[in-house]
Amino acid sequence: MQPFPEPLDLTKLKVFPLAERASMATIEETLVPLDRPLPPCGEMTAKLIRHATENIRAARVRGASVLLIYGAHLLKNGGHLILDRLMDGDWITHLATNGAGIIHDWEWAFLGRSTESVAKNVATGTFGAWDETGRNIHLALLVGALREDGFGRSLGRFIADDGVILPSSDELENQLRAEPSHPLAPARAELLQVILRHRLPSGRIEVKHPWKASSVLAQAFRRNIPITVHPGIGYDIISNHPMFNGAVLGRAATTDFRLFSTAVEGLDGGAVLSVGSAIMGPQVFEKSLSCVNNLRLQANRPIVKGHSMYVVDLQDGGNWDWTQGEPPKDNPAYYLRFCKSFSRMGGEMHYLECDNLVFVQHLLHELTHSA
Repeated sequence: MQPFPEPLDLTKLKVFPLAERASMATIEETLVPLDRPLPPCGEMTAKLIRHATENIRAARVRGASVLLIYGAHLLKNGGHLILDRLMDGDWITHLATNGAGIIHDWEWAFLGRSTESVAKNVATGTFGAWDETGRNIHLALLVGALREDGFGRSLGRFIADDGVILPSSDELENQLRAEPSHPLAPARAELLQVILRHRLPSGRIEVKHPWKASSVLAQAFRRNIPITVHPGIGYDIISNHPMFNGAVLGRAATTDFRLFSTAVEGLDGGAVLSVGSAIMGPQVFEKSLSCVNNLRLQANRPIVKGHSMYVVDLQDGGNWDWTQGEPPKDNPAYYLRFCKSFSRMGGEMHYLECDNLVFVQHLLHELTHSA
């Protein structure tokens, strides 16, 4: 029998200054100004956007949740200021994204540039191996865990505050000895290990973010609006760093899943916008909705109802009317996960075959200009 293999030692990874990376986009050329003329959209799409607008307005009147779940391409396409305006208008009560969504957000806030050539950099072993990205996101989560903050709030605070304050190793050791079973003991131990292994000084670590005004994370933090992050282990470039710690990501993401579920708890008569999130959005939403219904039924309360869902993606909907439920298994549309999962979630589901940026531009216009 062959010996069982040892896991690869990622602490030996060589990382490089982020400024040396040939980034493919700058914030200046990517950011879509609010006064840009509206791009065209089809008649059916426009009708559904007006429908979404009406339901969002009604949801906010009754105090119900309005969730915006988005993939990284909404930011890669320059939608930062549009999301900021949606938050500022109190139209959105909760934002959720994946790991890539916050990585681009942070890199633009820090460096003003983001995105790299996957093909070229994988071949040279440099894809994702950028010191500041992995280091600072981990630092934000490590320190945020001591406040019991989740992923989005920890990183949003890090950007807004231009850094973090690290406790001393002695302080952490004393806390662990005095309170080994404290709920924060694992977070304290992980931060202590990082401080010792990477020889980090105690006190303030300043990390300037010159472009923080365009950061969705920072602006959500400033407005006290929850933004939750739902990553996968090994999904994102912060895995390609000697400081990578799946437990740290998992702890932050666990808090965010619970926080996302709080938003779902308030979804009766509310609205869900899933914009360019073909995997994370439907998968996280269906588990969260089941958790909320589980707890409600235990308390003899009715399950979540009266909510509307608008799923936006570039793929066609399989030539299927999703308001009528899901198609049979012999129809290719059955295998469109981003449609099928949401169609099973009760409420009213609509699919919009539309560019994600076009959708949010028209949605903002309708919300701010229509009666």
